[in-house]
Amino acid sequence: MAFGRTAQKDWYKVLGAKPSDSPAELKRKYQKLALLYHPDKQEADVPAGEVEERVQRFMEVDQAWKILGNEETKKEYDLQQRDNLTKEWPLHEQVYLEDMSWNEDEQLYTLSCRCGGNYSVFKSETKDVSLVCCDTCSLVIEILQ
Repeated sequence: MAFGRTAQKDWYKVLGAKPSDSPAELKRKYQKLALLYHPDKQEADVPAGEVEERVQRFMEVDQAWKILGNEETKKEYDLQQRDNLTKEWPLHEQVYLEDMSWNEDEQLYTLSCRCGGNYSVFKSETKDVSLVCCDTCSLVIEILQ
């Protein structure tokens, strides 16, 4: 599934969320915004222009949830965002996969970033991903096979 022109929008920002938020946290943020902007929840004395803005905002929030609320589309979106980010930000380091920490339970490789965040890549992604963004800052590492 390609996101086409929607790839330019930061769906996490739309929900006021971060890529590291849990699915439950993403859902909570979506529900809060959906209630706030839902057309049926608007007061009658809101000016017409503002009603239109709120409807647009609701549609945007709903679209963000359709992408981030589904495990498959979220994974694809995250991969696409990583690719976009790495075109904009400099490469911090090149690292061999075997030099990263391995978490058997989560099937996840991680490496600590100098900012205190982490670079993370699931075992299932290792064939498709060569560039990984830190989950906290803008640094990028290249994973060497």
